[in-house]
Amino acid sequence: MHIVTTANMNYRRIVIGDVHGHYDTLIALLDSISPNNEDQVYFLGDLIDRGPNSAQVVDFVMRNQYQCLRGNHEEMLLDVVGSGEVSMELYQGWLYSGGHATVASYDNKIPQEHIDWIKSLPLYLDLGDFWLVHAGVNPNLPLQQQGSDQFCWIRDDFHSSEQAYFSKKLIITGHTITFTLPGVEPGQIAAGKGWLDIETGAYHHNSGWMTAVDLNHHKVYQANTIDGRLRIMPLRKAIAKVDATKIVSRRMRKRA
Repeated sequence: MHIVTTANMNYRRIVIGDVHGHYDTLIALLDSISPNNEDQVYFLGDLIDRGPNSAQVVDFVMRNQYQCLRGNHEEMLLDVVGSGEVSMELYQGWLYSGGHATVASYDNKIPQEHIDWIKSLPLYLDLGDFWLVHAGVNPNLPLQQQGSDQFCWIRDDFHSSEQAYFSKKLIITGHTITFTLPGVEPGQIAAGKGWLDIETGAYHHNSGWMTAVDLNHHKVYQANTIDGRLRIMPLRKAIAKVDATKIVSRRMRKRA
């Protein structure tokens, strides 16, 4: 894994992993970071679902004009309400995946302004040396042949690749909780061939950590939804390297 050295920059590029409706933890995390007007803040998607305050999270990110990607949970919401026609099958699937908390946070009515904003979210952002996407990429397809199925949903096919997708860009993702990958403990960032996964499971009872990374200065900020802890550490101390071959075997066993 190659991380571009940009520590001499006098501003920060801060990337925040999946929030999943945990507004209070997000505010605590941002308070610990204290971004200024020069800093650039990015969200990797999955602002909504599972946690109690999705409406507040979306409104906060919108009002502050932070750049945000579309995650698979935003995709599920748009599948249900984005076209104006509600499929009961898709609706029940979304509710089962945490959408019930989002519906409750909006008091059963999502404003059109929020729906339109979510529709406008890009699937990836190219920062030059870093490439931000919610889930990952299909390592066997060129980018122009990929879309939301890959960028918002992919897991094992991406993580099990033994070659970096880009030669001079590091992919930063959320989506897959890091401790579900082999050799990664709760709260650790997972590192593979050309990628970092910073989704540390803010909503999950085995972790509770919400993570932000300062890409320019290689620093990690974390806040915990369960006990309120805050911690800051060098990126190198937060990383656990993932053995891609173990993901391949896990995927093959699952399909057998």
